[in-house]
Amino acid sequence: QRRVHGDARMDNQTSSHIDNHRTVMEGPVPGAVLSKDEILKAVDAGDILITPYDPSAVGWASIDLTLSNEFRFYKPGRAVVSIQEDTDYKSITEKVVLPEGETFLLCPGQACLGITTESVQLAPHLCGLLEGRSRFARLGLFVHITAGFMQPGINNRQVLEIFNASNNTVALVPGTRVCQFVFLRMHGQSKYSGSFSAQLGTNW
Repeated sequence: QRRVHGDARMDNQTSSHIDNHRTVMEGPVPGAVLSKDEILKAVDAGDILITPYDPSAVGWASIDLTLSNEFRFYKPGRAVVSIQEDTDYKSITEKVVLPEGETFLLCPGQACLGITTESVQLAPHLCGLLEGRSRFARLGLFVHITAGFMQPGINNRQVLEIFNASNNTVALVPGTRVCQFVFLRMHGQSKYSGSFSAQLGTNW
């Protein structure tokens, strides 16, 4: 009988916890992914500012961003690079700006840095994820291999960490919609002011 009484008491506690949890979850859910309609509303409200902005690039739950004609390739050599907070990627890469009509060739197993044509500015209650597109992933191209979280309140262009995992040389074509930006609504507000906050123009 004691065991039954104990189980009954546990059941009551569990039931009470579930009821309280339900009450909390019935309200608005922060951090939700913005749908196409919500993205368009946020653009109209000025909470999302894409420059230049192409409404046709807005998808069902993201917006496509295009590849610029600016790239950074890794300098040849076997130097030892210390992975620390103050290590500057510019010291081991070299920047190139392609003339109109040219493409950037990336050999198998090689990486480079690209950057989006568009700048993205977010309100302090929005953040996001930068992802590649499936059609290019199926060709063996990793458009953004790490650091996909985009901070709240940013106002910059997005650097792409590109890697060719295929057995073929790929030609990166400026103007191609290579990646997509997914918008997230935060619980609370914040604003990024880190080392990449001024990543506008050719300053990268």
